[in-house]
Amino acid sequence: MTTTLQEFNHSRVRTDLPDVKPGHVVKVYQKITEIKGCGKKQETKERVQIFEGLVIGKKGRKGINTTITVRKISGGIGVERVFPLNAPTIEKIELIKITKTRRAKLNYMRDRVGKATKPKGEMIKQEENKPEPSTKAKENLESEEKKDDKKEIEKVKVEETVIEKENKTVKEDTEKKDSDKINSKTKS
Repeated sequence: MTTTLQEFNHSRVRTDLPDVKPGHVVKVYQKITEIKGCGKKQETKERVQIFEGLVIGKKGRKGINTTITVRKISGGIGVERVFPLNAPTIEKIELIKITKTRRAKLNYMRDRVGKATKPKGEMIKQEENKPEPSTKAKENLESEEKKDDKKEIEKVKVEETVIEKENKTVKEDTEKKDSDKINSKTKS
């Protein structure tokens, strides 16, 4: 029972997001549905809201319940939001800056004021903003490649055996023809 539940959860984990860690400055693109009006005149609009800030914590490693806490300063007031990484409302996550941290949780950033709230680090290039496949995904890719290689080897072996059989039949046919020629010459 538990293995099937674990398999189900692992199959639902998103692989299209970058590996986000505490200390990264990220932009989280979240889909928001707005309902305007009431009764029969309701309108639903969907838009994307961007939340840019510093990741101060991450709960869960690679499971379906993984969440990140993102903090930003808006109008002099600190605002924090918790985003579940595998939620369908998260459209994408974009890395802006990577900073070096020595802690897993950056709760001390809540007490910082002014320039101290902005972490020092390097800006990210656009090529580096692509997700890296997890180790399990890499293992799956490698096992699929091995399976493909085995299938190709089996195909080659089958083709070789077919060619060998054809060569044997051709040799036997030529030997029969040669023996028939020899026999016909000896008879005449």
